[in-house]
Amino acid sequence: MVIQLIGAYFSNSLAVAADAGHLFVHNSSLFIALIASTLAIHLAKTFNDGYKKTEYVGGLINGSLYLVISLVILFEGSERFLEHSQGHDFEVNTYLMSVVSAIGFLFHGASAWVLYKGRKDSINVYAVFLHSFFDLLSTISTFAAGILIYVTGYEVIDIISSMLISLFVLFTGVKVIRSCVIGLFFTSVKLPKIQQIESEILRTEHVESVHNIAISELDGKLAVGAHIVLKHHCTIDNHDESCRSQVELLLQKTFGVSSCVLQIESHDCPEH
Repeated sequence: MVIQLIGAYFSNSLAVAADAGHLFVHNSSLFIALIASTLAIHLAKTFNDGYKKTEYVGGLINGSLYLVISLVILFEGSERFLEHSQGHDFEVNTYLMSVVSAIGFLFHGASAWVLYKGRKDSINVYAVFLHSFFDLLSTISTFAAGILIYVTGYEVIDIISSMLISLFVLFTGVKVIRSCVIGLFFTSVKLPKIQQIESEILRTEHVESVHNIAISELDGKLAVGAHIVLKHHCTIDNHDESCRSQVELLLQKTFGVSSCVLQIESHDCPEH
């Protein structure tokens, strides 16, 4: 970002300046994503997928920042295009513009490659991967613009390139915001609280205690996982399967749970 800010000043390139502004939001997004993911991991010690909403909030902030920077770039590009149409020429240092873009390509290429592996695991990682990918595209666009300006002498290409970058940024922001809004407000299944699941399971006659409760949505259906500690005589009498069925039936009737993964344990006897 610092390299591009300096390069934009000395090359008089709006496209490089757009890249720098893009990176400013990118760095902010990384910081926000780091906070959101760390907080989500901390809250997820209860194993409740409902805490994914924390990550959705982080992604929503990232997407909003992208909308802001894209509108700023579009506004600046429109102003410079208007000045150019009125006969105001501006000289762009195409050599410096291309060199800065080539350096940016190396940075963004490495970043995108690392983030690509984890893009499916988290909405925040996916958002940051998109950031890096479009950063990579914008450096290619800026480099190509520098070559075209050098060959043709049309400085207006710099303006067009910057506005193309802003459209990429706008597309990214809208896509991330849409995913986060759907995740926050329009999920088809409302997840019950862990305390509600726990109290219902403890109502079952032979259940001593329950822990490690996980609640999630799978293909629009509610799924629950838990470690259920049965009273010791239940495992001795070998009717733990009956106890498991009772819990599953209770969860299905009370919360509409369609899938259960229940780990049966014996009270004060972890080996059985």
